[in-house]
Amino acid sequence: MTEKAIPVIDMQPLFTGGKAGRQLVADQIGEACRGIGFFYVTGHGVPSELRQDVFDVAAKFFSSPEEDKRKALFSVATGNRGFIPMKGESLDPSKAPDLKEAFNIGLDLPADDPEIINGAMFRALNRWPEMSGFRETMLAYFNAVWSLGCKLHEAFATDLGIPTDFFEDKLDRPLATLRLLHYPERPVALDEEGQLGAGEHTDYGCVTLLATDEVGGLEVRTRDGEWLSAPYIPDTYVCNIGDCLMRWTNDTYVSTPHRVVSPPGRERYSVAFFLDPNPEAIVECLPGCATAENPAKYPPIRGDDYLMSRLNPTYEKSGLV
Repeated sequence: MTEKAIPVIDMQPLFTGGKAGRQLVADQIGEACRGIGFFYVTGHGVPSELRQDVFDVAAKFFSSPEEDKRKALFSVATGNRGFIPMKGESLDPSKAPDLKEAFNIGLDLPADDPEIINGAMFRALNRWPEMSGFRETMLAYFNAVWSLGCKLHEAFATDLGIPTDFFEDKLDRPLATLRLLHYPERPVALDEEGQLGAGEHTDYGCVTLLATDEVGGLEVRTRDGEWLSAPYIPDTYVCNIGDCLMRWTNDTYVSTPHRVVSPPGRERYSVAFFLDPNPEAIVECLPGCATAENPAKYPPIRGDDYLMSRLNPTYEKSGLV
């Protein structure tokens, strides 16, 4: 695999191939994580009907009147949940706000959960719109991709030479976010120079699992600065390493900048799942990821503190912090 190729990896052996199958998949994923930091997965086990239901419900929500969408308005104070209006986010804070709208859903805890009662950081009730089937569809999908993300961490652990279940108790109450995204048709004349559907950025968490429609627009920056298109491949997930796992691996894995350049004349939908660790999980250099020549680069940090440090700059321009 060259650094400029985004590999397509069949996950099926990870589920059914025993130790040998897990090692086979882990080797391929590890190579991608050390190289371009992106890879597609097939054989992931998420039903295509469920994926389609999520896209259908998301399209229905985003076509609702603005005043209805704003009834579930996002702020960091709402636990990173709810509706983010058009231009409400700047993934590249140095550039104009992004031409997109979004809806965030977090781990769905009951109202009597101790972390909800105590007002723990990023723990809050989800903000559900008044739309039939929305909550049920999104929670079914959230659980499916959460399970898939945990399975990917078995491959990460295998590749890194640590116990296969190392991440299990660090992802059982994760600061995960399911994000529905709508990019409108790109205007011929942009409001502000440099404005994109989503500005250049790296993701904050451990791993992102992205489902896209056929419109395209995702671009990945290679190490030499070239922008590489990530084309639509049916029934796959586009996966990429986030900054948190890069930090955990002492930069063994690569968090790669990417952006969305929406094609003119077409609206675009995508559904991203960002898997961040449990709030109390300590992110520190993993065993075997540091040597005398390459010592640990980062001090230990809690999962929730790390996420907060990354979110604030994204929303400061919009006043949603």
